[in-house]
Amino acid sequence: MNKVSFEQAGSLMVTFFAEEGVQDGHVVKVSANGTVAPCEQGDSFCGVAGACRNGAVGVQVDGFVKVAATLPLELGKVGLVADGKGGVMAGEDGICALVVDVDTVAKTAVICL
Repeated sequence: MNKVSFEQAGSLMVTFFAEEGVQDGHVVKVSANGTVAPCEQGDSFCGVAGACRNGAVGVQVDGFVKVAATLPLELGKVGLVADGKGGVMAGEDGICALVVDVDTVAKTAVICL
């Protein structure tokens, strides 16, 4: 049993227009004014999408969030980019995020954007 929780700590959600293919829980990138799109491998991302409704999506742009991760991924402040499958992977050209938990079985990570 995990005795600490980072769930939604410092969470900031912002509403964007969503291009086709944006999925709940996937990292997204800004593609046009006020619009986000799915990321390709190596893209720098702006946040994590929530559920899409009527062409709009809430995107978490700050705070702690659990994401799918392509391993290996180190703990601490690291560079992250999109892995092209909705999650993140290590990459120097991406955003600097704080990785506080890596689950090697579930292939997920808790990051602070």
